[in-house]
Amino acid sequence: MNKNGPQRVAWNIRRLRVRLGKSQEQLAFDADVDQGYISRIERGQENPTVSMLDRIAKALNVATADLLAQPKGERPKPLPSGRKPKR
Repeated sequence: MNKNGPQRVAWNIRRLRVRLGKSQEQLAFDADVDQGYISRIERGQENPTVSMLDRIAKALNVATADLLAQPKGERPKPLPSGRKPKR
């Protein structure tokens, strides 16, 4: 699966965010950016700067290079909707 830069970054941010169980809102708060911006990045509609990738990587507890890695496997499944965890 060969993806271009913005698609690769989008895939990796979403994959890592979902793996941590973070919502877009939580990631945006941790990276000190707007939630809509995170959403646009994940949809490949934004081309974040290196400094923005650094902030997002820090919020995801990964190296910035991990956001540029060639993805493997299927697209991550979405998290359950809503703000409260299901019990």
